[in-house]
Amino acid sequence: MLKAGTGVVVFAAVVSLTGGGSVSAMPGNHSGAAEIGSVAAEFETRAVFDDEAGGFADTDDPAIWVNPEHRDRSVVIVTQKEAGLVVFDLGGNPLQELPAPPAPGDGDAPGRLNNVDLVYGVPLGDDEEPTDLAVVSDRGRDQVRIYAIDPEAADDGDAPLRDVTADDVPYVFSADQDEVNGEATAYGLAAWQDGDQAYAAVSRNNDTALAQVRLEPTDDGHVTYETVDRLNLPSSFDLPDGTRWTPCGDPGELPQVEGMVVDRDRGVLYAAQENVALWRVPLDEEEFGSVRIVDKVREYGIPWTYDPNADEECAVDYADDPGFGGKHLAADAEGLTIYDAGDGDGQLVASSQGDNTFATYDRAAGNAFTGSFEIVDGDATDGVQECDGADLTSADLGGAFEDGLLVVQDGDNTPDVPGDGGEARDNSNVKFVSWGEIAPGLARRAHLGSHRHSKGHAR
Repeated sequence: MLKAGTGVVVFAAVVSLTGGGSVSAMPGNHSGAAEIGSVAAEFETRAVFDDEAGGFADTDDPAIWVNPEHRDRSVVIVTQKEAGLVVFDLGGNPLQELPAPPAPGDGDAPGRLNNVDLVYGVPLGDDEEPTDLAVVSDRGRDQVRIYAIDPEAADDGDAPLRDVTADDVPYVFSADQDEVNGEATAYGLAAWQDGDQAYAAVSRNNDTALAQVRLEPTDDGHVTYETVDRLNLPSSFDLPDGTRWTPCGDPGELPQVEGMVVDRDRGVLYAAQENVALWRVPLDEEEFGSVRIVDKVREYGIPWTYDPNADEECAVDYADDPGFGGKHLAADAEGLTIYDAGDGDGQLVASSQGDNTFATYDRAAGNAFTGSFEIVDGDATDGVQECDGADLTSADLGGAFEDGLLVVQDGDNTPDVPGDGGEARDNSNVKFVSWGEIAPGLARRAHLGSHRHSKGHAR
């Protein structure tokens, strides 16, 4: 049995509000739900910019580490591509910045940290000290990087992360550096545990491939890994009308996965193949099991035209939609997180990037759709658009987050900031949302005091 998780009950399509929060029920059809719940964020992290002046900092994926002794000193770990990792306190203030690894040689790509997840109590070193780890995909160097979390430093408000990646970690997908430079490299990531053994599922950029790696602590307190299984999701699909459909993409590129999360109670990986579907993949004794689709994106099966000279290279012909797609996800399907309500209950939450909403599904085997919500402009922050990654916890973190915290990447942060030529710079950050404002009926459980999580996982 995989280690269990905690999480937060997600509201269904009709929402009520108790108290002075900002949730409302608003009509809409942009994700197929009868109504879309809306909420404003409490606050946000600083803006970062994906250009040379900004150090090519592009916020992508957050993970919440819940401090076991002082919940109000929990931290949020965020990937920022070539700018590395940033650790924020619960006020959104930066505590620590760790650079991405440098390029290994002239002409090679530097590190580009893409997705992050957490595992807990992994024995490290000769004394096998149980250590919490942040596990990160390095898209630039086709590797997995591992960072130890120091709870004492977090208690003191100091920098809690320490890089414990072994010097000789292998490539995840590539045979050599030349192949790494081709950028079909490690992309999305989700981590989990089976007893003391820790694993990560890693997806490949511009490809349907997934790899399962087993983390291997070394005697000197570092961590390497070994690939134990691989899986290729489909890249084209038979439609009910007898035709075959291939999703839109640049020539030579296959429909990729980025957002992933593991339901540790059930031993199930969920993987969002961006312009295709949300997949359910059983995990069984270091193997990927037989896959099935949970929900398709709305664009599934729709004809498209590729034009490399157009701003939007893939023109989807919505007028000729044959009606084979889903209702709740608009491509791209992106960040995934899980709420574990205990006793097998809870929700899977998926970012529907194409319409800037979040769709929720029951954790049970049927994965029934349960509702949608969006994060809108409020008094303190702008709303969330083009969300790549999300994480949540139901732990009582105090203050506005006594009923839990949802953190989400905002891929189109505002206000716009002009560059030297007057154009708007690519601007992203992370929003902190009170889960109690999204699910006011949430009952805090006494057992949350002993639980911690990452991406919906317990600790």
